[in-house]
Amino acid sequence: MNEVLVLYYSRQGSTAALARQICRGIEAVRGMQARLRTVPAVSATTERQDPPVPDDGPPYATHQDLIECCGLVLGSPTRFGNMAAPVKFFLDGTSALWLSGALAGKPAAVFTSTQTLHGGQESTLLSMMLPLLHHGMYLVGLPFTEAGLAETRSGGTPYGASHVAALSPHGELSEHESALARALGTRVAALALRLMAP
Repeated sequence: MNEVLVLYYSRQGSTAALARQICRGIEAVRGMQARLRTVPAVSATTERQDPPVPDDGPPYATHQDLIECCGLVLGSPTRFGNMAAPVKFFLDGTSALWLSGALAGKPAAVFTSTQTLHGGQESTLLSMMLPLLHHGMYLVGLPFTEAGLAETRSGGTPYGASHVAALSPHGELSEHESALARALGTRVAALALRLMAP
């Protein structure tokens, strides 16, 4: 139960790079571990296109991952100011967890990557928060006590960690983006630990 699930979808590597930094932040909290998972792409047909296990990278997430972990950090690239379809598809399938209250009372946070500075980062982060609120999770953001939030010229918002891909090669984060992603992971892990305390 001392694991925080870092669940994301990434096509070009930027969201995956944020996920890895968030994992580092989680594991900076003594006694906490990160469980890194992804979701498969969706297609226009109902026929399964991907193998049941990805060729590389982390395994695909299951509902059991959500149940077993004491927190969640959810990431998606931006698609017109909204989360990508694979993330939405996965969340849409969690109604049984909603009915049972399996995620209620657990901390959660969100992160994203856009191509441009005004690509819809904040609206995407907010869109990912909505299903987490319906699940009864406690949302964790980034306060302005994190110095990088006021200093960044790339990604980083109070709603969650973010990255602007146009400013660097795919998957290469700025110093502030990396630090803010780690801070978000640390905040979720620290809250999860407090919530589990007797």
